[in-house]
Amino acid sequence: MNSGFEELIAGYRRFRATGWSQQRERWAELKEGQSPRAMVIACSDSRVDPSIIFDVSPGEIFVVRNVAALVPPFELGGLRHGVSAALEFAVTQLEVPEIIVMAHGACGGVNAALTRQFRDAPPGEGGFIARWMSMLDESRDRIVAELGEGPEAVRALELESVRVSIANLRTFPCVPVREAAGTLKIHGAYFAIADGVLHVLDEATGRFSAA
Repeated sequence: MNSGFEELIAGYRRFRATGWSQQRERWAELKEGQSPRAMVIACSDSRVDPSIIFDVSPGEIFVVRNVAALVPPFELGGLRHGVSAALEFAVTQLEVPEIIVMAHGACGGVNAALTRQFRDAPPGEGGFIARWMSMLDESRDRIVAELGEGPEAVRALELESVRVSIANLRTFPCVPVREAAGTLKIHGAYFAIADGVLHVLDEATGRFSAA
């Protein structure tokens, strides 16, 4: 039985023989640089691939994936800021015209935030997850007070994570100035794995509806 890596290499060979060859002109263009139409901030979950969900070709979207598709607030402390660096690059260097924050159903990170299962775990054993998901603590407490800790609360926190990340996006100085100039638009989305439906946030009402 082949290992996971061997299966991936087999997949690469299929891509090389078909997909790469069929889009040879596109790859020739991309070797000169990239100009993606949007930045997508998505979860690292293996079931939620933005390129598949949005059915795009190489070079069309600049993707950042992390646990629960969260955007941290603009802050200067610490030494390394992976999401912040990617956001800064996409907005100020690639000048993407749109940013989509896409959460999803059955998110393990959001479930961890709700249950606080890693609250007392050391770094390397869940502590990093707990610290990252603490961005949702305020929302979590409000939702639990209203809905408890069942499936309804999980769904509510998954949706709320999009609103939190969008609010955090706007703490980066490079974002609101471009929104005000009309050169950058921000969107929220939620992909329901169970039925394959994408829901889009209407910021005016705060509600999500099927695309």
